[in-house]
Amino acid sequence: MSNQSNSNANTPTATSHSNSSPTVFGKTMKIIGEVSSDEELQLDGELEGKLNLKGKLTIGPASKVNANIKAKEVVIYGTVKGNVEAENRISLRAGASIVGDIKTAGIVIEDGAYFKGGIDISRVEPEKTAPQATGAAAGQKR
Repeated sequence: MSNQSNSNANTPTATSHSNSSPTVFGKTMKIIGEVSSDEELQLDGELEGKLNLKGKLTIGPASKVNANIKAKEVVIYGTVKGNVEAENRISLRAGASIVGDIKTAGIVIEDGAYFKGGIDISRVEPEKTAPQATGAAAGQKR
């Protein structure tokens, strides 16, 4: 019977990690090097190096990041020194500080956020419909 209890206790834990809850780097963690992941990440500690995510990155208010960052979406509450590239959007929240260049499709800078660097707004191009139009034109008789 205790085996069943352990089995049931482990099941919710495994399920909660597979859901959309972010992986958390705690306040006392300091990471030096290159981090890459497909998961959503909440960074509350320190990072020095390079960060490459396919998901969303949230940098907490006490965080100190000295890295180049590339992610799908980035939300910054803490301090970042380095270039930040986001496929969808970068949000600088009140109290955030970033020194570095930004490249993204959309940006939000709240009052009280500090930013020093360049911004490159990339366009999200819609899918081209030219092949369909060409196919219809080629099928017409003269």
